[in-house]
Amino acid sequence: MDTNPDDLLVLLAVSRSAKFTTAAQALGLNHTTVSRRIAALEKTLGGRVLSRAAGGWELTELGAEAVLVAEQVESAVRSLGQPGQAPDPITGVVRMTATDGFSAYVAAPAVARLRRKHPGLSVEIVTVTRRALQQRSGLDIEVVVGEPQVHRAEAFKLGEYVLGMYASRDYLAENGTPATVEELTEHPLVYFVDSMLQVDDLDAPRRLVPAMKDGLTSTNVFVHVEATRAGAGIGFLPCFMGDLHQDLVRLLPEAFSERLPYWMVLRPDSMRRPAVAAVVQALRDQAVEYREALLGRR
Repeated sequence: MDTNPDDLLVLLAVSRSAKFTTAAQALGLNHTTVSRRIAALEKTLGGRVLSRAAGGWELTELGAEAVLVAEQVESAVRSLGQPGQAPDPITGVVRMTATDGFSAYVAAPAVARLRRKHPGLSVEIVTVTRRALQQRSGLDIEVVVGEPQVHRAEAFKLGEYVLGMYASRDYLAENGTPATVEELTEHPLVYFVDSMLQVDDLDAPRRLVPAMKDGLTSTNVFVHVEATRAGAGIGFLPCFMGDLHQDLVRLLPEAFSERLPYWMVLRPDSMRRPAVAAVVQALRDQAVEYREALLGRR
């Protein structure tokens, strides 16, 4: 029995979103049709092409082989609509997660620059501060803080950034400028919610100044910055964000200069897609270009 190319394209859509409903919306089909197409493909190929995972559907080995063929079918179909010119392979949706600061100051400009050359590319960025996932259904790229311990994935270091203690000029004028670590403990801390912090490498304030009491805490680093600017306390901030604001002063840089790594994690099959490979390279280039700011040397 010959394989139906339409079934392959349905599998390709599911592999990129990890969900039947999302694939159905992208293809203009309903959930039942997607399910039926996948079942027909599995019958033709004589085995399972998808398996259930925590975040959706993952490709089996047979499914990964079928997706390789599906990508060739997609490329051939795309070329039909562009007679006389080679189709742009850097197209489609790339999905990634990264921390708030990295997303805003590294990923956003990198993607914007890439899309000017490849308008058919769409990138979805979900901001989150967590450990790397062990199963990354529907996710092409993760950027995390700290070296990840992952299986069935590729991981490499993107660069490093530095965090320091900051306070607003108005806050210091009203409350005094701490000149020692001991004096710092008399001020409230603006930082992550301790009970919700999933990344061990980000525990520096509680490790370095355990006597410092929480003033305002949030899961979002932009809240840390704005709360510090508003005088809620002393913020432990990424220097590449704190240094942007003239109303903030960095305190005790010799004592507080925590240097942490950014790591990128990829599914083993992700780099086969030209769009994912292009986004990965754009992120690497932007991290290099932004290196001095990341290290607090703006």
